[in-house]
Amino acid sequence: MALADCDRVSEIRIRGWQHAYRGLLPQSYLDGLGIEADAERRRARFAQGDGSVVNLVAEQEGKVLGWAAYGPYRDAEVRTRDAELYALYADPAHLGAGVGRALLAEAVERCSPYPRMYLWVLRGNAPARRFYERAGFRPDGAEEPFEAGGVLVPEVRYVRDLPGRPGITSPPSAAG
Repeated sequence: MALADCDRVSEIRIRGWQHAYRGLLPQSYLDGLGIEADAERRRARFAQGDGSVVNLVAEQEGKVLGWAAYGPYRDAEVRTRDAELYALYADPAHLGAGVGRALLAEAVERCSPYPRMYLWVLRGNAPARRFYERAGFRPDGAEEPFEAGGVLVPEVRYVRDLPGRPGITSPPSAAG
């Protein structure tokens, strides 16, 4: 991902939330999400990043169709020896076209030195849960609420074992 991709990534992320979380999050919350504000925050984070978060984009004919971000697993604010998929979104117009599968496969491959990869998914998001389960992830029993628009929505933690190599404590360096 390049800094110039931030606007498109924000568009994909916001449209993805509005599509995937309809009926799971308050509609007023989803309607209030703004692409421009998200892009501004994303540009600032991108410019100030320390390299621990890797952003990937999937492109076709020069157009960004999806985005994923991964890095060290965060147990509260403590980073562990495991990896975490922080985000994975495909343009809703391209769902089912393999964009998400390609991004997930690339993130898993790049994190293969780690023992495990974690991710969080809304408990009620059955399509996403099936997607991750088909990719070898399984719920591990951990749940935490996510606050959206004053409503607590439960998230479920998923995990997948990776080949892992002892001593790896930071993500592999890779241009994303």
